[in-house]
Amino acid sequence: MLRHSASHSISELLSNTGFKFQENLLRTMIQIENTFFQLGDSCTRNCLIICDRGAMDASAFISKDKWELLMASNGWNSVELRDNRYNQIIHMVSAANGAEEFYSTEEHACRSEGVELARELDYKAAAAWVGHPYFDVIDNSQDFETKICRMIECVCQKLGIDTGDRLRASSRKVKFLVKDPLPPDSEFPPFQDFDVVHNYLQSNNPKMQARLRKRGQKGHWSYIHTIRRPKMCGQVIEVKTQLTHRDYLNMLAQRDDSHFTIFKRRRCFLINNQYFQLDIYREPAHPRCRGLMLLETYTALSGDELKNILPQFLTIEKEVTGNPDYSMFNLSLREEWNNTNKYCHNLHDYALAGLGESGSTEIKNICSSSTKKKISGVDHYRVNGIDKVVNGVQNGVHDVTNSNVTFVERNSKIKNNSQESNSSTTILNDDSKNKRV
Repeated sequence: MLRHSASHSISELLSNTGFKFQENLLRTMIQIENTFFQLGDSCTRNCLIICDRGAMDASAFISKDKWELLMASNGWNSVELRDNRYNQIIHMVSAANGAEEFYSTEEHACRSEGVELARELDYKAAAAWVGHPYFDVIDNSQDFETKICRMIECVCQKLGIDTGDRLRASSRKVKFLVKDPLPPDSEFPPFQDFDVVHNYLQSNNPKMQARLRKRGQKGHWSYIHTIRRPKMCGQVIEVKTQLTHRDYLNMLAQRDDSHFTIFKRRRCFLINNQYFQLDIYREPAHPRCRGLMLLETYTALSGDELKNILPQFLTIEKEVTGNPDYSMFNLSLREEWNNTNKYCHNLHDYALAGLGESGSTEIKNICSSSTKKKISGVDHYRVNGIDKVVNGVQNGVHDVTNSNVTFVERNSKIKNNSQESNSSTTILNDDSKNKRV
């Protein structure tokens, strides 16, 4: 820990030489992280690396122009620093936002901000991570003990640790059809846009789906391989593995030609501590995808409470959660739905099939075509009730718990990033057998 006891305060220092200060701070942070990551790589057991902050935090304290200059002068880019370096971001919302009665500067030597400034800095710190594929926000809608449990559950879900009912919340993924036209950018809060490309892969197993995802900004990309397969006892297993560019190209050769490649623009934004992803489908695509826009978030709310958190500047046509017509697997099919046996009504129905009276397993022919890709040499971990790639936090962003999906991750590392003023961010990075939080 480095303490500054000179006559000039850090705020004065930042006002004069903020750019160089943030650049040197970020270089130091990256070097320290790399040291621990290398130690983790050499460890013979699985290990968890927890970081108090993350590389993108610096962008909250300098202008956008200076941030881009800082990255360019050091050969960095946002996709590497935000998306590829960390697997998951957990932002713990400051008490200054939603629990003001508990926010105080008394007996806090490192805290000098009033409530308004703390709230503003908290928002900037969260906004710095908008666009990360697995960004979770834990707000102050419940008491502190529950808030901590939600954070622990989120980390456990990413690690593949089954917490049972002890930490379970009721959040789930919800999906909405958005009507054209898309509002102008000026009506959105600060957002991040990404180019996303999905390809489904071939498989001999009709009970599985496998796909590749390529996601990036300004020519910098991250790559994910996903397998979804049904299990008994009402759960679906989802396996996600981060890939190198070479692995991605090799696996792309197994593309399933019965599916179109899906092209999207994904817009990520944060409103009132609620994280949203808006997928805007792009050409070339099947006519059914033309003009299609789908909004997703994770929440425990329902009814009017759910409607009230939705972005007011978007025209929501209807909720389509669980509607197979809006499943990306079905949307990407080349054949018309009424002329194909590959339409997947519900992968989860496999998980509900159970055992017949004779004791043998009875599986309905619900999903006639999907895919699987074997990835060897990695243990499988299970988490009850996760409906995401580990977007998990109740009331905040990507929380899932009762969504009947089990998340499985292989080859990962994890990190955690805390934020000032009672807020923090957990960060997870994918690499080898270790996990960084």
